[in-house]
Amino acid sequence: MRYAVSCVLNYDVQGNAPFVFNIEAQNTEHQKVLDETLTISPQLAIERFDMPESGNRYFRLRAGPGPLKVEYRATVELTPATFDPEAVQEVEPGRLPLEALTHLYPSRYIESDLLQQFAKREFGHLKPGYQRVAAIANWICDNIDYVRGSSDESTSARDTLIQRQGVCRDFAHLGIAFCRGLGIPARFVSAYAWRLQPPDFHAVFEAWLEGPEGGAWFMFDPTRLADSDGLVRMGVGRDAAEVAFCSPYGEADCGSPKVRIEALDRDANTTKPTTRAVTLAAA
Repeated sequence: MRYAVSCVLNYDVQGNAPFVFNIEAQNTEHQKVLDETLTISPQLAIERFDMPESGNRYFRLRAGPGPLKVEYRATVELTPATFDPEAVQEVEPGRLPLEALTHLYPSRYIESDLLQQFAKREFGHLKPGYQRVAAIANWICDNIDYVRGSSDESTSARDTLIQRQGVCRDFAHLGIAFCRGLGIPARFVSAYAWRLQPPDFHAVFEAWLEGPEGGAWFMFDPTRLADSDGLVRMGVGRDAAEVAFCSPYGEADCGSPKVRIEALDRDANTTKPTTRAVTLAAA
């Protein structure tokens, strides 16, 4: 399935300011960038740095005073993996790959150590595996209200659990916290999301699990606001602090991002899936 994604970012820069962006689609086993363009206005030199272990693609530029416009467009092909959820199991820490181990620890927005007892009480009795992580996503969808403007850049997973409301970023952080509290590596994912209304950057989470073909990151969206097979990854990290779509290091006023994703091989009028957990696996 092919998707056309784009974003337009506008800034009014005061002084001289470096910017780091993470808006380009990843290339993974199940996601391939077919073509892409990046336009910077005014035209500025950029420095690229990719992270092979995560797939994140960053670029940095330095802007002078005045308007700055960054526009990215790409055509991306997704090939979702199919699997039997009952055959996907959790992995005990002694067998985890080293790159997954860091995703067991608490991080800036995810106090998994403080939420461990809650996670064990609520989900510890469930059979370990894909279905338990799906139950976590279901619980968040059923018990946390999606309320725009209800959180800010300082809201953590514990805040979301106490307030019982948040946005996609908060839903993802809470899902990660519960997984880590149960000993399941989990990470934050930023994405373009088909049929998300209004269009915007979206946040979901992934858990490291093991299927018949070995370990992989499996994606879950507790918001249920986007199509499960239409999520185009931009960045992954321990939490939102590591995958901001833009990090300015100076004074700059930001306009609202203009984000768009169009399905090129699917009918947008078809019935939205009602599955309770995302079934897209990433190697």
